[in-house]
Order: sequence, then C-alpha cells, then structure tokens
Amino acid sequence: MLDPQRTIDELKALRELTGDEHGAQRVAFTDTWVAARAFLKERLDALPVTQHMDAAGNWWATLPGESDRALLIGGHLDSVPNGGWLDGCLNVLAGLEVLRRVNEQYAGRPPVTLKLVDWADEEGARFGRSLYGSSAAGGQLDVTEMRRLKDRDGVSLEDALSRVGITLADAPDARAELQGAAAYLELHIEQGPVLEGMDLPLGAVLGTVGVERHTITFHGQAAHSGSTPMNVRKDAFLAAGRFGQAIYDIAARHGGVCTIGSVKTLPGIVTSVVETCELTLDQRHLDADKLAAMWQDAQDAATQFAQEAGCTVTFGSLWNIEPIPFHPMLIDAAEASILTVTPAAHRLPSGPLHDAAEVARAGVPTVMLFVQSLRGISHNRIEDTREGHIALSVQALDELTTRTMDWIAKGI
Repeated sequence: MLDPQRTIDELKALRELTGDEHGAQRVAFTDTWVAARAFLKERLDALPVTQHMDAAGNWWATLPGESDRALLIGGHLDSVPNGGWLDGCLNVLAGLEVLRRVNEQYAGRPPVTLKLVDWADEEGARFGRSLYGSSAAGGQLDVTEMRRLKDRDGVSLEDALSRVGITLADAPDARAELQGAAAYLELHIEQGPVLEGMDLPLGAVLGTVGVERHTITFHGQAAHSGSTPMNVRKDAFLAAGRFGQAIYDIAARHGGVCTIGSVKTLPGIVTSVVETCELTLDQRHLDADKLAAMWQDAQDAATQFAQEAGCTVTFGSLWNIEPIPFHPMLIDAAEASILTVTPAAHRLPSGPLHDAAEVARAGVPTVMLFVQSLRGISHNRIEDTREGHIALSVQALDELTTRTMDWIAKGI
C-alpha cells in the first residue's frame, strides 16, 4: 500500500513548480511558498482528512482515529533562497505518503489520530528567526520580538504574515494544536557528511544542538578614504575583520561551530571608511556550558578588537535554543525501524535546527530520522540524495509510524 516512488515523483513535481535554475525558491510567505502549500493541499484533498491553517500559519491535516491521542508527523515546505529540492519538503511529502497508507489500511479510522503538519518558516531565511511556526505552537514565540524583524527589503514579518492571512498577535494561539499530541516524528535529509562517510543510508537522531544567534555591531567613524591616514582611522570593518578570524579559534577551542552569516556596512560606499559594521553570528554546540562559553569568548574578542580599532561594539540577540535531546524509547524505535529496511543504522546528533526541537521542547515525545545527503551539501541547488535512499527513508518512516502508533495505543 505504501508507494515510496510516488513520494519521489511528487518531490520532483514540487521542484519543477517552485524552483528554477538556481534551486528551490520556496521562501516563507512568498507567492512561491503559497504555491507549494496549494500543491500539498490538492493532494490532501484526496484523503478523508480535515485541513486548516492555525493561528501562526502552520498547515494541519488530521485523520481522526479511535483515540484522540495524536501522532504528529511534520516538516516544512519553505526553503532558503536558491535551496535544495529535498530540505524540508521530503519530510512533508513522505508524511503524506504514510498518511495515505494508514488511511487505506484502517479504512479511514486508525487506532490513534494521525496529523500531518507543514510548519511555517522553519528556515528563518527571510527574517533571521528560525522555527517561527513550531515555536509558536510550542509556546516559545515572543510577539514583541517578532514585530521588530524585517527582511532585506524592509518588509516587516508582521506585514509579510498579514499578506498571507496571518495575524502576528494571534500566533501564540497555535499552542492549542499540541493538545493531545502523544508523539512527533520527522524525517529529514542529514545535511552533513556523516552517513555518507559511513556508507549508511539512514540514521536515528539523538537530538539537536543548542544555538546562540546574535548581531554584533561595530561602531567607528566615517571618514574620506583618500584624506584619512591609516593610523588615525576608526574603522569598524577592521574590528569586524579581526573578529571574523577569531571565531574559528573560538570554535576550535570549544569543539563547536561558529558562523558569520551576513555583514552589513554603512555608509557602504567605496570612498568612505566604514562607520558601522553589523555582523550576524551563529554558534552551535551539543553541550550547553560550552555553548555559553563560546558566546562569552565571542563577546570578549569583539570588545578587544573594537578597542584596538578605536571603535565601540554593541550586541543584540536574534534567537537561541538550548540542546534538545529526543525521547529514548523513540530513538530505539527509530533505530529498529531503520534495521527493518537496511542492515545497519547509526545514531547521531543534528547540527542543523529542526522543528522537532521546538516540539520536543514543548514536552512532546519526539524523534527524527536522517537520510544520507550526497557530499554532505544542503541549502544549495546541488543538494541531493540517492533515490534508492529516499525510498528507504519513506519505508523507515512508515515503519516508525506503525511502531509509534502501537506505543501510543497501549498508553505507555
């Protein structure tokens, strides 16, 4: 009854609909994202499910069961600009295929309620705030903070949401969606090289790393680039450049990762010393104490380089999340499910963020499956996974669904 090839075909059709020669363009709350949602809804219309968009903009399809206790399967259709064809949407379309199988097997009435969710703006690519929709459902959304966010064109998150029928002030009401949730499953491409390096198609995910995401702004003084001697400049970019090297030392010292993802300078013209330089810094680690130490080291380094350059520095918080471990029983079930479709499995943490972290953070038993990524590349148009491995991942998710439904039905 399960047809993994149909998932592969639908992934290709979605790529054709919402991508171009540069990659996927399903950036949250754009017309292309709306088209992707319509693509999903059209296929869900063939099933006896109820569909609705919650207060935060997440899309839900519910197949009622004998029990109101619900198994959630989730993912996200949104992508980064020029992204890959599998990131996020594999989760949703594989979940759709599992929903079809469960519906057919149980004649539309499974032993527990099954819900498929497309989370809104998992990527945070447009407004710099990842996991928007799932954090609203998990009770971790600060509306006041969200109102300050704008994209590169100056469009506010609040206005972007309003354009697609979402009221930001109401977003926290999405918390109601997790009432009755007994477990949450998510399948995702690994987005890294571990499974490929081990020649394994699938892995069970232990949890997600903690993240600290901040702005660091160096404040100097604008001056004419021709008439200002080098030794008297207050060059904000000099401080920023030195800081850019220092984050590599910080990451190596603590065994984590640090990334400067964007740099903005003012006045931003070729004939002026940089007056203001704003960086975004992303830091990640499995250990909460080491993550905190990395952020402290970053602040200390930025302060030192600002002083050396005759500048000042200020810090702003974008977002943070602590390391989130997944449910031990579900990790065991994930590994066992993998072993029904392939001879070996591996347990590994997730470096990238996922909606699963916010669901687990809200107290819902959660686990993820990873499928191998070729070259370990994601957020790039060359992102790819072998079709045979995609098929195995759909089968493993289906097996994990069966095991988790049995677990929920037994009331364990």
